[in-house]
Amino acid sequence: MDLSKWPTFSLLKPEFVEKVKMACVYGNMANEAIMVTKDDDVYGVGFNTAGCLGVGDLNSTMEPRKIEPLSQKKVKGIAYGSGPHVLAYTENGELYSWGHNGNCQLGNGSTNQGLTPYLVTTHLHNKKVTRVAAGSHHSLALTEEGEVLAWGQNNYGQVGSGTTTNQPTPRKVIASLSSRRVVDIACGQTSSMAVMDNGEVYGWGYNSNGQLGLGNSVNQHNPCRVAALEGLVITKIVCGYSHTLALSDEGGLWAWGSNSYGQLGTGNKANQAAPVRVAQDIERIVDIAATHYCNLSAAMTQSSKVYMWGQSRGHCVVTPLETPYTSLHEVFAYWGCPAVTFEPFHVTMTTQSSLAQAMALALDDEYGEFQETADVVFLIDEKRIRAHRAILKIRCQYYRNMFQQHWKESNLEEVEVKDYTYPVFRAFLQYVYTDTVNVSPEDAIGLLDLANAYCEEGLKKHCERIIRHGITTENAAMLYAVAIKYEAKELEKFCFRFALNHMTEVAQTEAFMALDEHTVKNFIQRAAKHGAFKY
Repeated sequence: MDLSKWPTFSLLKPEFVEKVKMACVYGNMANEAIMVTKDDDVYGVGFNTAGCLGVGDLNSTMEPRKIEPLSQKKVKGIAYGSGPHVLAYTENGELYSWGHNGNCQLGNGSTNQGLTPYLVTTHLHNKKVTRVAAGSHHSLALTEEGEVLAWGQNNYGQVGSGTTTNQPTPRKVIASLSSRRVVDIACGQTSSMAVMDNGEVYGWGYNSNGQLGLGNSVNQHNPCRVAALEGLVITKIVCGYSHTLALSDEGGLWAWGSNSYGQLGTGNKANQAAPVRVAQDIERIVDIAATHYCNLSAAMTQSSKVYMWGQSRGHCVVTPLETPYTSLHEVFAYWGCPAVTFEPFHVTMTTQSSLAQAMALALDDEYGEFQETADVVFLIDEKRIRAHRAILKIRCQYYRNMFQQHWKESNLEEVEVKDYTYPVFRAFLQYVYTDTVNVSPEDAIGLLDLANAYCEEGLKKHCERIIRHGITTENAAMLYAVAIKYEAKELEKFCFRFALNHMTEVAQTEAFMALDEHTVKNFIQRAAKHGAFKY
């Protein structure tokens, strides 16, 4: 994502921009921002409402100012309320807070403004934080043990303590969640949501618009299960101002809550107090986005198409609208009111004649300006691809070895490829030239085979991501076996968890029946350890 999408960054000096690796925009006018540089320094820029830049005073700044307490701490994630207050956690699990604190949302035991980051972890008894979320004036943190901690404004029960009294320091959300492992959290303006490791969803806090998904409009002071999602395995949840979106492990999208601007994507503006399936006429969805700052929703599909709906700078888009964007962040940069980021983004710089663009054009350029630079042709399935030995030797150890004198292919102008299909080998070359991969989940399996044979660990990660996005009950067993074969440990865990969540369906598929005896026994033993066969 390019910093230039946001006006907040437009006055930054190019030499500073080149150093930025992560950034976020927040505030009621989208006029505050935080940036983390490649050398791990943290800077703030903007209006500095309530000291929300964390620089030690209330002065606004058009020049980046270093946030000393966060620099060199390896900040990993950031969340922000509309007060605004800001939360940041590090790779070591430390949690910091600063900014507006009129409702105890900083978790420091007071209501004093926080002009510099405060180490909230001192109240957490050595718990490591792995995720944070912020409502307008309350905060949530998820620990590596799967516990949810909450603090701040609690007038509607959004802290989940069973009362409506503000919570000055982090408190574990116990009711309904005490013995459960939480894997995702999200905040609306005055509501809270959590996803369990088994895919169940719980909500608490303000519910006047049905944003908790409970089928009613009654506020909840303790977490309540969203019963309408029973039988589904939800993997991600996000909240808008007063609506909620949930994504299942099979790529389905559910929405509920306020719909005054079409933010649910149902085709109308009627509120929904219980989850409804939306966006069924588009392909599998792999990511979703919303922020409590506005009434805008966005989703990305398996083929990286980006859709948007809801309140879009005066327009009301009531059904998912396909956009030309390549990132969910662009939806909020161009159409959000205010144009805040829904989460921090990783910065990528683009120029008109970038190296990546030149490399992409050079690959298989038969008639253009790069045609004479190619010095090797690959023959696959009776098709030819023109390439460059130097690039292959620089980027790939396998071809660095091949083009040495002792390989027979080293002096050939045309090299035949017999073990892989044309789409798979073409995708491999695209990765070598551009560091990007664009194949179907089916071809990603063949590409994973190639990546494993060529010892390309980076390519394996790309393949695993694509395969995860393409998993279904029909192919889960086959993908599980593929992951074992190619020693893709993270993919193996993912496929196993998916199969466990859909055990009945997966066990009846042809793919499961085709597994070898050793793999089946191993799967059953693992499933038993996870309680799959308990009565």
